[in-house]
Amino acid sequence: MGKRKPVTTDIDEVKKAMDKTKSKKEFQKLQSVYLADTQPDLKAGAIGNIVRLSAYSVKMIHSNFRKYGINSVVDKRGGRYRENMTYEEEVEILKPFEEKSKTGALVIVGKIKKAYEAKIGREVAESTIYRLLDRHGFRKIVPYKRHRKANKAEQEAFKKTSSV
Repeated sequence: MGKRKPVTTDIDEVKKAMDKTKSKKEFQKLQSVYLADTQPDLKAGAIGNIVRLSAYSVKMIHSNFRKYGINSVVDKRGGRYRENMTYEEEVEILKPFEEKSKTGALVIVGKIKKAYEAKIGREVAESTIYRLLDRHGFRKIVPYKRHRKANKAEQEAFKKTSSV
């Protein structure tokens, strides 16, 4: 087997990224790239043992780094990975229901669920809708179990004098 192709042309960029990162996974990836360039005699398995990744992962990291550069290693994702809609689209779906709620009408989750499913074209769990409502500041309002002006003593007196 021949020598490995160089992974990067600018090792200083990798060093800076290693200094800046706060993620363990990202650091491991950058470290495997750094080791591949500074120690060309190390095989992927040996680098994997050092950085605690599998040899296959190391090979994939190197391949992606050669193709896409530093952006393949630095993870810039954040928030919801499997979102059905953007936040703005969710706001648009909820606008008519928010207008109804401002007039005092109850917002029914079933109707929101139907509108949501019509927009994305497939069924979703009810928990998805509850998370959506929570994300946009809706809260569940339920009636009290008893009237707030109820007088317990009057109720007991009525029970004693009642003929029922």
